[in-house]
Amino acid sequence: MPGEAVGLAEEEGYHVVRLSGGRSLRARTVLVVTGVRYRRLEVAGMDRLEKASVYYAATEIEAHQCAPDPVAVVGGGNSAGQAAIFLADHVARVHLLIREDALTANMSQYLADRISRNPKIEVRLDTELRELQGDRVLERVVVADHRTGEQDVLDTRSLFVFIGAVPHARWLGEEVALDERGFVLTGPAAAENGHAQEWEDLGRQPYYLETSRPGVFAAGDVRSGSIKRMASAVGEGSMAVRLVHEYLMR
Repeated sequence: MPGEAVGLAEEEGYHVVRLSGGRSLRARTVLVVTGVRYRRLEVAGMDRLEKASVYYAATEIEAHQCAPDPVAVVGGGNSAGQAAIFLADHVARVHLLIREDALTANMSQYLADRISRNPKIEVRLDTELRELQGDRVLERVVVADHRTGEQDVLDTRSLFVFIGAVPHARWLGEEVALDERGFVLTGPAAAENGHAQEWEDLGRQPYYLETSRPGVFAAGDVRSGSIKRMASAVGEGSMAVRLVHEYLMR
């Protein structure tokens, strides 16, 4: 059914999901798979060129659309590093733009090593994206060294953005435990943060995908510690169905 979940409560042994239209749904279990919203760069030209030339994932589809033109990747984490390595096999050149002063500031060493050895990847540290230029599609990006302010223009036809994500979990309020970034805690971590006594009274620990609230599960990108990949989310969804059955059988 279409509807926006705006709150979670408990009533007479049931979980109650409140909807924006005023209605409520009652259930023995709840599975939270609300995902994330990927952060967007607020720079000049983004509104005009985003739909035509900006991507938030790097798969075979995007690589085919971009080949063989040069592209830019923004981000210093593992997702950005993996995207740069993958795209380097399909495009003329990859400009990897990183705010930090070292590749390994937020990236695994093995990825940094592979990037450093790849002649098709140009790494620009201490760099911020300032502007997207082009008429109907992206043609150039303006970047700046945030230490000196010195600017440069790079020829690129596509922009890949990997600067993190915000989980859709605020609607849960304080009903389940979240990590410091707002992702839903599950498994052993969910039993901590003041919830240990509740689980001790139940005589068990949370299931792997169970939140701090017994009977409420989370899977996919909204879950703390998830891999943030489609295949992983699908696998967790399948696992959650099994765990829901185990919970009901108890």
